[in-house]
Amino acid sequence: MRNTVLRLIGWRLVAGVGVLWGAATLTFLVLYLTPGDPAQAIVGGENAAPTPEVIAQVTAEYGLDRPWYAQYLSHLGRVLRGDLGTSYRLHTPVTQAVGEQAGATVELAVAAAVVGLALAVTVALATAKRRRWIRGIASGSELTIASTPSFWLGILLLTVFSFGLRLFPATGSHGFSSLVLPALALALPIAGVLGHVLREALEEVLDEPFIVSARTRGLPDLTVRLRHALRHALVPLVTMSGYWVGALLGGAVITETLFTRQGIGRLLLSAVNAKDLPVVLGVVLLSAGVYVLVNLVVDLLYLVIDPRLRDVPAIARPAAEGAA
Repeated sequence: MRNTVLRLIGWRLVAGVGVLWGAATLTFLVLYLTPGDPAQAIVGGENAAPTPEVIAQVTAEYGLDRPWYAQYLSHLGRVLRGDLGTSYRLHTPVTQAVGEQAGATVELAVAAAVVGLALAVTVALATAKRRRWIRGIASGSELTIASTPSFWLGILLLTVFSFGLRLFPATGSHGFSSLVLPALALALPIAGVLGHVLREALEEVLDEPFIVSARTRGLPDLTVRLRHALRHALVPLVTMSGYWVGALLGGAVITETLFTRQGIGRLLLSAVNAKDLPVVLGVVLLSAGVYVLVNLVVDLLYLVIDPRLRDVPAIARPAAEGAA
């Protein structure tokens, strides 16, 4: 068991390094090729009126006049040394800029993940193997919610619960009440996808012989679903953890902007608009690092959920999971 875990961690760390390098490289190339002058952001943004001499001085000082490959190697070397640089726009270290906004994004992401998972599990447990019309209503609702853009859901929630009923504030990031609507806007599409996947898995598990055996012992239906069926149905849900992370990180950009919340999402959006490469690179690397960490934790959870995988070599595990 210990050797299996160590091999798994080793392979995932190697793959994680590749993911981080790819994310850093793609981010640099995309920002380098998009229109705009980073020197303008450095001297004050669009509202500033610097002289051509000042622009030329800043361009030379920051090495923006060097060939693209020289700039790329410079940024990559700084990242390898653990230095994410200084924001062109904010003139503060990237780690400080990201750290000041990370708390609000983590708060929003955790709240959305908890709400989304709770909704998905509740609806799936309540509708799996029920009458066809009940499953049809649940499936149609999930498909509709999952297909609805988060910004449209956010506007709808604002219109009804903020501007109409005045139950929650429309903007800001202070207090529990300001978290409710953004968390719902981010959680509902996730709940729609996860609920559909979990119900399909539950319906397969509920036909297994051990479930029939549990029912013959006189166990109540809710106990059978919670204690016996749910654990086995969680594997595909855990497999989709990468989708969770991507949906939460990507949705945070839109949600924080729509609700005027502090957070990494708004920081990233403003940095992209200003071609603030150090900040964009820092946020992307942080997101990629979280993605790698989550996938490593998921692989370790597989060993807990399905003990059969403990005897499968780490490099061959994806094939074994597909066969299962």
